Amino acid sequence: MGVGLALAALATVVWSGSFVTSRALHDSVPPIQHAFWRWIIAIVAVAPFAARRTWRQRALLREHFRFLLLASFLGITVYNTLVNQAAMTTTAGNMGMIMAASPVLMAVYERVGGTRLGARRVTGMLIACAGVLILVSGGSLSMDFAVGDLWVIAGAISFGSYSALLKRKPAEIGGLPFLFAAFVLGALMLLPVFVASYVIQGGFEPTAGTVSPLLYVGVVSSAVAFFAWNKAISIIGAARAGVVYYLQPVCVALLSFAVLGEAMGWLQVMCMGLILGGVVLGSAGRAR
Repeated sequence: MGVGLALAALATVVWSGSFVTSRALHDSVPPIQHAFWRWIIAIVAVAPFAARRTWRQRALLREHFRFLLLASFLGITVYNTLVNQAAMTTTAGNMGMIMAASPVLMAVYERVGGTRLGARRVTGMLIACAGVLILVSGGSLSMDFAVGDLWVIAGAISFGSYSALLKRKPAEIGGLPFLFAAFVLGALMLLPVFVASYVIQGGFEPTAGTVSPLLYVGVVSSAVAFFAWNKAISIIGAARAGVVYYLQPVCVALLSFAVLGEAMGWLQVMCMGLILGGVVLGSAGRAR
């Protein structure tokens, strides 16, 4: 179980950087083009390790094509595109905080699927969720969301559904072939809206300030983090991995403060304590 928790934590920390990247690029790279080039870079990064294995499993992938298509749509095409769109009108800190709602949906899916969640895990999830709600509302608990916050909520639903769906991945499909095929399908589904964005909005200037962040999200946040997350769920399940995911708002808040200069006061520090405490408690609980 320790390996699964470590992999979930690795993916969570790496993804935290992608929220900061989305916010940093919001005025220089159109959101859909940001998402599309992210997956193109990810495909190139993964291809040397996965292309041959994917070709060998092509019959198996065709057999489970509907599952693969749905997973690609939720986790690749939709999720990050919504996050990039959200970055146009909300802060990186808010994005990380709201995305921490995803584990609630993951746990609900597991419970519906018949998994009994231990009392410690449920308690830890509720404590961490309370920290997120207080943080998002600024301590008032009045849910006054910006337009970008609503985009992130939609992204959280998409990511939670993707994570829960991973539990149904056929065991005979290897991790790398699944990831590579998902990246390719997700990019293909994104292609029509990418073309529309390019025609309407034009492209962006490829400078160090735009290419370097895209390389980070394409190689590290996509190829490395998605592989780690998918593997973590196969080991410990979506609900327990989801508890670790609550670390994300803490990481995003720290990174956005250090890199973007976004404010962080006593309320943020207090809520980080709640979130971290909930993660520790929830990840220790065992499913029955």
